[in-house]
Amino acid sequence: MRQILFAGAIGLFLTLVGTPLLIKLLARKGYGQFIRDDGPRTHGSKKGTPTMGGIAFILATIIAYIAAKLITGEEMRFSGVLVLFLMAGMGLVGFLDDYIKIVKQRSLGLRAKAKMAGQLIVGTAFAVLSLQFADKHGNTPASDRLSFVADFGWSIGPVLFVVWALFMILAMSNGVNLTDGLDGLATGASVMVFGAYTFIGLWQFQESCVNADTLTNPNACFQVRDPLDLAVVASALMGACFGFLWWNTSPAKIFMGDTGSLALGGALAGLAICSRTEFLMAILGGLFVMITMSVVIQVGSFKMTGKRVFRMAPLQHHFELKGWSEVLVVVRFWIIQGMCVIVGLGLFYAGWAAEK
Repeated sequence: MRQILFAGAIGLFLTLVGTPLLIKLLARKGYGQFIRDDGPRTHGSKKGTPTMGGIAFILATIIAYIAAKLITGEEMRFSGVLVLFLMAGMGLVGFLDDYIKIVKQRSLGLRAKAKMAGQLIVGTAFAVLSLQFADKHGNTPASDRLSFVADFGWSIGPVLFVVWALFMILAMSNGVNLTDGLDGLATGASVMVFGAYTFIGLWQFQESCVNADTLTNPNACFQVRDPLDLAVVASALMGACFGFLWWNTSPAKIFMGDTGSLALGGALAGLAICSRTEFLMAILGGLFVMITMSVVIQVGSFKMTGKRVFRMAPLQHHFELKGWSEVLVVVRFWIIQGMCVIVGLGLFYAGWAAEK
């Protein structure tokens, strides 16, 4: 428990104090946001705002995790390190994308094939490694079975698992990327989900099958490797994003950029895979799913019928064009995300209780 508290507090402190320093550095180098001409007109004032702010919470999360381990004298576990690797790797792909946007002053950044290749390389490395390094109880960081609140069904095999993991990583990273269109929207929504995974990791640790001899009902235990370490990572991410939100909320002094959005999506997918809550992530991260689906619906409708369902996609811009203020959209979408987390945690508890 102490390492969870230390990780969250240190992550919060580092981004609160460190983000202003990053803002000054990025502003001095002229690394400002490039604004698309086809976006809402109100976004014109955002041009030139420092971007690549994801650097702040990526570094803060890694430092907070290591510091919490050093302070408490606990060992770093493979599952936690693996999620951090996925976060940092996806963040690096996003950083290259942001850097090209800034240097070449074009809104697309990396070419689509290059960006996809980077994501696939990082995601494949994570997926393959997550099936290795079993602990003394035979648990690997991930399982080749599908999961909701725990593993279910038959093994899908390592090859299909890698494909499934890549789908989750790409879906979540691009989902957060699409959500990151308004000041603080993606950051605040991510804080809630990371808070949920802090709770899930702690609960899984207390009800771990490793402690089956001391549980009232061993049949309701969790076969998860290093659940407490996953809670430490989630807490560090929650704290780091919370501190970053101080500077990212409207009017934003800095944007996370693809550096941050791809990293956060990767971290969310990694936590879901390693905690065996893959399908539950679709509920816990319901806002990201909803916004992603708005783009799918918009593109599909336009290709099939030539008509648009929304005034603009992603969904948050549709409501902006309907006259909602940016702050109003963000707060209402945060409320939706909060409800998704409540429902998701309720289902997680109900799934565990049903086994008792």
